[in-house]
Amino acid sequence: MENLKEIRWKQRFMNYERSFKLLKAYINIEKPSEIERAGGIQFFEMCFELAWKTMKDFLEAEGYIVKSPRETIKQALQYGLIEDGYSWIDGLADRNLIVHTYDEKTAELVDYKLKEKYYKLLSELYEKLKGKI
Repeated sequence: MENLKEIRWKQRFMNYERSFKLLKAYINIEKPSEIERAGGIQFFEMCFELAWKTMKDFLEAEGYIVKSPRETIKQALQYGLIEDGYSWIDGLADRNLIVHTYDEKTAELVDYKLKEKYYKLLSELYEKLKGKI
């Protein structure tokens, strides 16, 4: 029988996969309306949160002990699960910013970074973890 930590990260991955697919649908909208952009930012928040938690669960199944999002990102980088630790830390900061602050300029900036940088990171993680299932 698989150990419980192995089962846990795979369950978390399924939630990550669902949120990633919603984010992907948003990314494919050429000219999103303001409402669609707000939804896309919400998908980013949810997907990023599930991404780091999935990484945490995966690393714990591999025998590592990580507690915080930053610690998880650093360990995932060392493990080889992700490649661009600085961009992941930036994504964490933007995710935290957008959760606590919502104004038009912040939304536009995070939306731009989502499309130019963060979606790629989340997509790479998705593919890497999908290959480990």
